[in-house]
Amino acid sequence: MPIMNVHLLEGRTDEQKARLIEALTEAAMNAIDAPRESIRVLLIEIPKTDFGIGGRTAQALGR
Repeated sequence: MPIMNVHLLEGRTDEQKARLIEALTEAAMNAIDAPRESIRVLLIEIPKTDFGIGGRTAQALGR
């Protein structure tokens, strides 16, 4: 059972996240012949205040 963990900054729409889950599922099916029903995708959204880039938060950088 493939399990994919994806860390991303908060702020994407539900539709964008659904498209990402579908695309990753398709990629796993094609790359390793995994059955669709066995594939798990976990999206972990990180608040912009909890993500640092070069010593500053993503929020402070306007990301």
